[in-house]
Amino acid sequence: MKKFALVTGASSGIGLQICHSLAKRGYNIILTSRSENKLKTISEEINSKHGVETTYFPCDLADKQGPQSIYNFCESKNYQVDVLVNNAGYALPDTFEKNSVEDEENCIRVLGTSVISLTKLFVRDMIKNNHGKIMIVSSVAAFAPPAAIQVMYGPLKTFMNRFSEALNINYNSKGITSTALCPGYTVTNFHTASGVQDEMDSVPKLLKKSAFRIAEEGVEGMLKGKKIVVPTKTWKIIVFLIKIVPQFIFDFLSGILAPGRYEELKN
Repeated sequence: MKKFALVTGASSGIGLQICHSLAKRGYNIILTSRSENKLKTISEEINSKHGVETTYFPCDLADKQGPQSIYNFCESKNYQVDVLVNNAGYALPDTFEKNSVEDEENCIRVLGTSVISLTKLFVRDMIKNNHGKIMIVSSVAAFAPPAAIQVMYGPLKTFMNRFSEALNINYNSKGITSTALCPGYTVTNFHTASGVQDEMDSVPKLLKKSAFRIAEEGVEGMLKGKKIVVPTKTWKIIVFLIKIVPQFIFDFLSGILAPGRYEELKN
């Protein structure tokens, strides 16, 4: 049985760089995202560049049957998934009251329910093999106070961090580790797609990190079995400060560190 790393949201941004990072370490890669054309092109590029086997499966994780379809594909090909990277995600551009219930449910499914479903499906095989690595791409938003934009995003990432902790408590003794990767502002197409590119443009340059660097630190931490990875010294310091500084100091700094995310809350 061939061993693979499965990466969701693999066609761009952090997910794409994670694919490259794992491939250069010798892992065969299963890519999945919504865009079949992108997946085909990227799969061929990774195969050519790194000399590993690659395959892809187009899937929308907003579909309730998405996780099962991905698992069935791997089973049909007799692929053993030793590394599961739950990276797919997005945020809704409109304010909470403007989003439909269906929109919120789809977002929760991609960021939360699908992560649980995929992990449940693949962890059973990992238990049988006495080995497995799981990564959940979370966010620094998991540590920060609630924001004035993308209301559900931070709470969902906080939940994902706690879920990752629970996986470690339950499965470390079976040779399985889970890593929550918590990047800060990362230069990808995420902010444009989520309708907050103006806020991203206002963020100081020193706070913006490359997807390549986030992926490298995330993969390295996952392979070492780290429970939480906050990439770069800059964001490690910021997360530390978020946890200890009084609220009035955070209010003062938030307009500089996170333009647009908290101003409305102060009015």
